[in-house]
Amino acid sequence: MSATAATRAQAFVRTAELPEAPPLRYDVTKVAIEFEEAKEQATVVGSDVIAFVKGITPEQRSDIVNASLLAQLVAKKQVPDPADFQQVKAWYEAYFHALSQLGFVIQDQGFAEYQEDSQSFEAHEAIMKVAATLLAGSPTALALVRSTLEALKSMQTDSPWLSLFNRESQSANTARFQVSLVEEDGGGQLLLALMAFGMEANRRLTQVLFFKFQSNEVKLGHYSGKVTINAPVLAAVRNAVAGKLVAYATDYVQGLPEL
Repeated sequence: MSATAATRAQAFVRTAELPEAPPLRYDVTKVAIEFEEAKEQATVVGSDVIAFVKGITPEQRSDIVNASLLAQLVAKKQVPDPADFQQVKAWYEAYFHALSQLGFVIQDQGFAEYQEDSQSFEAHEAIMKVAATLLAGSPTALALVRSTLEALKSMQTDSPWLSLFNRESQSANTARFQVSLVEEDGGGQLLLALMAFGMEANRRLTQVLFFKFQSNEVKLGHYSGKVTINAPVLAAVRNAVAGKLVAYATDYVQGLPEL
């Protein structure tokens, strides 16, 4: 591990400015998410849905969840309520920068406009089309993304998972959300298949993933890529990140039921 990279990550965590913490809720009993290496698992982390294939250790799962949440909160502090697509992209610039400070190596952060051939589509359909290309060589990973989205689709709209996701992904007539899949390459390197979407509609959004949009009603951009994770750097800031997030975890992280 590069001492410089670890020192830079520690300094970033120490000085990161976050939004005001949510009020303490005494009506909620916090249940720790039990990550298990032998299971495929998924969590909703703010506006991110993160799925883990088997073999990712509990510590690594927790580190990645916390890194995603910290990066989202840093971006939320800088761009609290994106009002248009340019501000959505500014939110993502802050988000990607934060991840890069925590050991995530992102090669390209550019957004491409999503092209839809049909007259109407749902966001989860767009996710699956992007995932099919990104995960073409990983049928197990692609199946996990599909089963995760299907699990969310089967839930009631007022479920804690969808309520959390909708709250954090939407802002008036814009939305931004991520779907991430974590796996290992043949050499044991942690990889994150990251699909990030930004949306601007010509009307107020009340739902994102499973709402049917007319193609001429919405501008949709996306980023997709394989991101390598410097696990030692992430581990070096494990305690600092967890401490920074202690006031936010209950309100921003929900483990999905077994897939």
